[in-house]
Order: sequence, then structure tokens, then C-alpha cells
Amino acid sequence: MADEEQTSAIPEEETMDVEQSTSVTNNMSNSDTSKKQQKQESTKEKPKSTKEKLKADLEQMKEKYSKLLLGEDMSGGGKGVSSALALSNAITNLAASVFGEQHKLAPMKEDSKKRWRKEVDWLLSVTDHIVEFVPVQHTARDGSNMEIMVTKQRKDLLMNIPALRKLDKMLTDCLDNFKNQTEFWYVSKDANESEKGFQRSDKWWLPTVKVPQGGLSEESRKWMQKQKDCANQVLKASMAINAEVLAEMHIPESYIENLPKNARDSLGELIYKSITVEFFDPGQFLSSSDLSSEHKILDLKNKIEASMIIWKRKMNQKESRSSWGSSSKMERRELFEERAETILLLIKQRFPVLESYSRVLESLANTVMNRIEDVLSADDLAHESLESNNAKSQASGQTTEGAPTSTTISDFMGWEPDQEDT
Repeated sequence: MADEEQTSAIPEEETMDVEQSTSVTNNMSNSDTSKKQQKQESTKEKPKSTKEKLKADLEQMKEKYSKLLLGEDMSGGGKGVSSALALSNAITNLAASVFGEQHKLAPMKEDSKKRWRKEVDWLLSVTDHIVEFVPVQHTARDGSNMEIMVTKQRKDLLMNIPALRKLDKMLTDCLDNFKNQTEFWYVSKDANESEKGFQRSDKWWLPTVKVPQGGLSEESRKWMQKQKDCANQVLKASMAINAEVLAEMHIPESYIENLPKNARDSLGELIYKSITVEFFDPGQFLSSSDLSSEHKILDLKNKIEASMIIWKRKMNQKESRSSWGSSSKMERRELFEERAETILLLIKQRFPVLESYSRVLESLANTVMNRIEDVLSADDLAHESLESNNAKSQASGQTTEGAPTSTTISDFMGWEPDQEDT
């Protein structure tokens, strides 16, 4: 019997050993699997090394510079534009892709900011090699002085590029200032109408700005106005640089030769009459003009610029004449030219047409100003609504207090209310 008990106990022990070994094997296999998964996850999440980033940047830089050299014609067929225009288009396209979705007063995304800084540096580095020869005094080994020619970055680039970089930083810093603000917020354009509240029909594609029921605090409103003034300074400085550069550009003779003989033909009868009326209002002129698309804005801008050149040329040609008739005509042309220049300035302020670094900054400054104005407009509406509600509540209170109490029949008969027997 004892032998039978021992023999029966052996399989049980062996079974336990087998189960234990199986569990150990399973645990080991599970741990190996988990280690492999962790390794795969770690390799997935592992960021690119500095060397890989530099290699990727180098390839991207080669592609951009190749496009500039080929004038955007990557086929190499010689149908590309000039290098200057290719550079201008590259800056414009970069700005459109980085700032195109800047619909809110908020800091730029870190990736977008890094991309803008990196790629605009690549494009502007080309200007370091746009040079001109300038004379300098050189002292030879024997002590004699001589004048030699050396290369130096072109004067306008040397002055304006650092200034534009400073304006660029001012704008991005201005957007960064809105990082921790809590006094206004945005509602998505896809939100319910009840959540949106009032929305301007001319800006339907933008998210709606919301402010507290009582509006912004006085301190916040002053701060917003300060940010708007900062953006306005950048806008004016960018426009001044751009206007100065354009003024120094040489106008090709072929362009002048192809201009109409008089400003009336250039502008068209309707625009010409609007500019040459006795009492001229540039704001009224723009509000009555068709500015519904960029092409129409550009067409109007080109017509006005052409008319200004025509008037200037005619004034220069007839400067020597001293008769009363010619002098009065010159005064009229000078007046019309000033009016056209005013319209052009208003168009640039309202619809900045951009193609280079200064114009890109004009556009961004204009965008920041518009977004700030949206917040201030929402604040004005909130204050108006609050004042209207207060006026209504005061009026209803006065009506209730001043309203005469209606006379009952008891009052008319002189009856007193029943009093309890004492």
C-alpha cells in the first residue's frame, strides 16, 4: 500500500514541476515579447539625431537654391523667371504657408516659428552676395596710399535688411504677448449660432471673438490698444521701406513707351472723372470702387500707378513753359497726382499686395491689427449691450415706482378694512 501511495504521489509532483516550468517559460516569453514591444516603441519615439536633422536641412536647402537658380523652372528648359522674382516669390510663398492660418491673436506654433526663422534666413542669405564695388583707401607696404575697389553689400540691402529683421521680431514678439491672456477667447466658425453670438458678415471665415459679458477690463483694453499701436508702427515702417525701395527702382523705357498718351486712357472714363472732380473724397472713391477680388485691386493699383507716371512726365516736359495756361494745367496735374498717390496709399493700407520681405511684414502687421480690432469691436458691442440692459432695467424700475396705484371700490366708498374685535 505504501508503495502504491508513493507511486501515486510521484506523478502529482511531476505535474507540479511541469506546470511551474510551463509558467516560467510563459513568463519568459511574455517578458521577451514586452521587451521587443518596448524596444519597437522606443525606436518609434526616438527623435532624429542632430546629424539626421542637418542632413535633412541640407537637402531642403539644396532644393530651394536649385529652384532659385533655375527661376522656378525645375525642368531646366530655360523658361524660368528672373532670380530676383524667384526669390521674391519664395519669400511670399513661405509667408503664405506659415502665416496664412494666423486667424487668432495667439503665439505662432513652435514648428511654424522655427520654420519661418530657418527658411527666411536661407533666402535672405542670398542678399549677402548682392554686392557693389566701392572705392576705399589702401596703404601699401611702402607706406604709399592708393585707392582700390572692394566689394560691399549693396547699400539699400545693407540698410534695410537688418531693419526688416528687427520689425519681424517685433511682430512675433507681439503675438507671443497674447500667450497667457484670458479676457477674450474664440468660438469656432462651426459652432452653434447661439454660441457664436454676433459675427461680422465680411469676416465669416474667421472664428468669432468672445469677451466677458461686461466687456474687457480698463487695464486690458489699454494693453490691447498698446499692442495695436506697436503693430501699426511696424506697418508704417514696412510701408516706408517698401515705398523707398520702389522709388529708387529704375522704370524701364519699354514700359514708359507702352503707356497711354494721357491719364484718361489709362484710368478709364469713370475712374478719371471720380479723381478729377472738384470735391474729392478718397474714402468715398474706394467704397464706390469694385474691390471684390485681388485681381481687381491689382488692376486699379496698376492703373493709378501708370496715371501718376504719365502726369509726372507731362509736368517734367512742360516745366520750362511759363504761360498762365500751362502753369494752371501743371497745378491741376499736380493736384490729380496727389489724389492718385493718396488712393494708392489707402489701397496699400487696406489691401497690402505682397511680394517681398517688407510687403510680407506689411501683411502680417495688418493681420495683427485687424485681429486686435476684432477684439476691441467685440468689447464695444459687449459694453453697448450692457449699457442698453442697464437703461432698460432703470426705465422699468422707474415705471413701476412712479405708476399710480389703482383705486378700489372700498377706497371710493370710504370703507375701512375689517378689524378684529379687541
